[in-house]
Amino acid sequence: MHQTFIVVVANSSHAPYAQQICDEMASSAQARGTGIAKRSPDYIVQKMNEGKAVIALTTTGKWAGFCYIETWGHGEYVANSGLIVHPDYRKYGLAKQIKHKIFSLSRNKYPQAKIFGLTTGLAVMKINSELGYEPVTYSELTTDDAFWAGCTSCVNYEILKSKERKNCMCTAMLYDPKDHYQPEETKAYFEENAKGFERLLRLKQHLFSKIFKRKTITLKSIVSFFI
Repeated sequence: MHQTFIVVVANSSHAPYAQQICDEMASSAQARGTGIAKRSPDYIVQKMNEGKAVIALTTTGKWAGFCYIETWGHGEYVANSGLIVHPDYRKYGLAKQIKHKIFSLSRNKYPQAKIFGLTTGLAVMKINSELGYEPVTYSELTTDDAFWAGCTSCVNYEILKSKERKNCMCTAMLYDPKDHYQPEETKAYFEENAKGFERLLRLKQHLFSKIFKRKTITLKSIVSFFI
């Protein structure tokens, strides 16, 4: 069945949706068994008021999806964070619409900034690749402590800390406006290596979970694999 959505830059009129958005972010992460940097409704409203968020609504005014912009390193880096789609609307390609909209908004607001993201989802990696993002090591991301402080509420924070912010469950992806491949190239690269990325995500989850459950396995025994 076809479903139509209205995907727009959020503003103060969308503030009533903030609590629902935060609740769905938390429950979605819990259902996936992955971590998420928690955000408060006040923080979401702030992003709406600043014109640094994208919201998707149904034609009847129901909330359907959301994503927002964060900036780091005095605007040198931009992150498209908190992408969430309401469970009722997850098989209509809405995540892709939102990602394209927030990417365009980021490029307009911060044309010189490097746009990056951290994700545990293969679907998000696929969408990012279609926009020109490339998988990168954590060393290519911002060193701004304020960004990494946002990970402290994530259930996987101990993994990130033990790895000295060099790796974690998430895969890092980056779009550099001054040095990037064309979207057609990054999309093709992802499609050719999708199975490998999927195996890597599963391997990370398996090994890191094992490390923190069984002390007989040390971090040093696999560190060379992930660095």
